[in-house]
Amino acid sequence: MNAARILVVEDDRIVARDIQQQLARMGHVVVGTSASGEDAIRLAGRHQPDLVLMDIRLEGEMDGIEAARRIRDTHRIPIVFLTAYANDETVRRASLTEPFGYLLKPFEEPQMRTVIQMALYKHASDAKLRMSERRYATTLASIRDGVILCDGDGRIGFMNRAAETMTGWTAAEAAGLPLATVFVAVDEETQEPLEDFAALALRSGPLAPPERLSRLLPREAPAGTAGAVVPGVVLPGVVVEERCSAVIDDRGQVAGAILVFSDLTQRRQIAEALRRAEADLAHIGRLTMMGELAAAIAHEVNQPLMAVVTNAGTCLQHLSKAKPDQGKTRAVVERIVRDAQRAGDVVRSIRALARRTPAEPGWVDISALIADTLALVRAELRRARIRVETDLIQGPPWVHGDRVQLQQLVLNLVMNAIEAMAAPETDDRRLRITTDAEEDRIRVRVEDSGVGIAEADAETLFRALYTTKPDGLGMGLSISRSIVELHGGRLTAEPAVPRGSVFEFVLPVKPVKPGRE
Repeated sequence: MNAARILVVEDDRIVARDIQQQLARMGHVVVGTSASGEDAIRLAGRHQPDLVLMDIRLEGEMDGIEAARRIRDTHRIPIVFLTAYANDETVRRASLTEPFGYLLKPFEEPQMRTVIQMALYKHASDAKLRMSERRYATTLASIRDGVILCDGDGRIGFMNRAAETMTGWTAAEAAGLPLATVFVAVDEETQEPLEDFAALALRSGPLAPPERLSRLLPREAPAGTAGAVVPGVVLPGVVVEERCSAVIDDRGQVAGAILVFSDLTQRRQIAEALRRAEADLAHIGRLTMMGELAAAIAHEVNQPLMAVVTNAGTCLQHLSKAKPDQGKTRAVVERIVRDAQRAGDVVRSIRALARRTPAEPGWVDISALIADTLALVRAELRRARIRVETDLIQGPPWVHGDRVQLQQLVLNLVMNAIEAMAAPETDDRRLRITTDAEEDRIRVRVEDSGVGIAEADAETLFRALYTTKPDGLGMGLSISRSIVELHGGRLTAEPAVPRGSVFEFVLPVKPVKPGRE
């Protein structure tokens, strides 16, 4: 048994000396003795003993029971009563002070040893319990959710600060009241009164009822407001989410209920703000897409329109002669019609690209398409003094997709290469295009000897509206990648060795060309 510091309060000096001797033999330390209640209170405050042995009948106006009550209330020191008078009234009064034991005079040393040991053990257990309760109460007080504890009759025993704020009741005011008096809730939609959630949890026992949404009415709401449903009129209060569970004791019986409720006002405001932000972003996205679409059409239609203007000028020159060559004029007009049709096809293709669907899918010979595209830009290649090298496979495999979009892809990459080699200091201007087939795909490689690209810029080049050219729109490569991805392929860029750049795209293919669709 651990040694304890004990205060002895006994008005019989002989008995007090005998108790001190017994305590010394047990290994305890007597911090003081007293014969009156007033002096006992003073010594308890000064020495803060671990235990007080208190005689019920003492000298003076204050008896041991009153002295014990004051010591307990002020210092929380455990009391063991010493008495030779154990009638019912004495025991009743002494019990109100919550003593930790009784010793009936005369008593033997083993009896005292046991009572002291039990009192010290019970006091240590109570101290741990009180600390646990303080931690529990502090934890509940610090959380943002409202918490209300009810006993088995549905009466309130505890409320945290959040619950006080949301209900308008203080814990002291609500203590002992039925939960339905303090927590008045109605259905959020119908505004009809709801059953006391704690009562429902007490009936359900271990099976907690499902959480529910309700409107918690303020304390100052007029009498009879709950259930007074007026169409179009929302009752005052806050929308809360309620969760309630029964408290089960050691015997498996329902001992109470705990109600936890959260104010959904801020959460709903955040959700509404997020919804508005998403709507704004969607609107901005649509505007951005419209802007990109307009820029794409302007970029892609520019080439056939320039061809139309050039051919129209040539046509006017033929017609201005005294005897126009009808054959040549007719050929030029046919080119104008062809380029105008191509401009229309480009617009249709770009619109289909925005919808993420091929405009008119079919089977396309990529090598033949590349040859046709190079024929379209033969004049530009000649003016730029660019030497063209090709290594194209003949025949299958074929690509299933939109021919106009795929031709626009190749044209963009070729025109990008021409512009990259436009610098006067570029002496060896060479464009090389190769194709090779693998098991289920075809690879197209477009390599130029121009200014080249930095490896870090290999992905940035494909961003919409990004350009390194003073008069560029920054849409060509973005459109090219969209076309490739729409056809299930991949487009990449990398620096060439020793200079220039390489653009490569891979498309899925079919091994044989089927009949016309």
